[in-house]
Amino acid sequence: QVQLVESGGGLVQAGGSLRLSCAASGGTFSSYAMGWFRQAPGKEREFVAAIRWINPYYADSVKGRFTISRDAATGTLYLQMKSLKPEDTAVYYCAAGYCSAYGCSDLRQYAYWGQGTQVTVSS
Repeated sequence: QVQLVESGGGLVQAGGSLRLSCAASGGTFSSYAMGWFRQAPGKEREFVAAIRWINPYYADSVKGRFTISRDAATGTLYLQMKSLKPEDTAVYYCAAGYCSAYGCSDLRQYAYWGQGTQVTVSS
């Protein structure tokens, strides 16, 4: 059973930066694809970024602004977010699972989820 705990969320002004962390335990961290998803009020949970082995994948809305990375030694997943916009405001979730041949953006591919961390971007 994999446990995931996110941290690093908060309130930031538009144009600012935040780094989210996700501490993983209870499983073989390197064997999973790891992803970040987000859910804004009244909206469905959506894909943000994922990493499979060393290969990153991004939603078009965050490409060039967000960077996903992982530290296998510590079992930690990161999401560096820059040039934040008010529309990035959401609860951000870390997830662990497996990608398919079609990619890593389907939330049904992820069996384990963290509790989420709130990111609020003010204009």
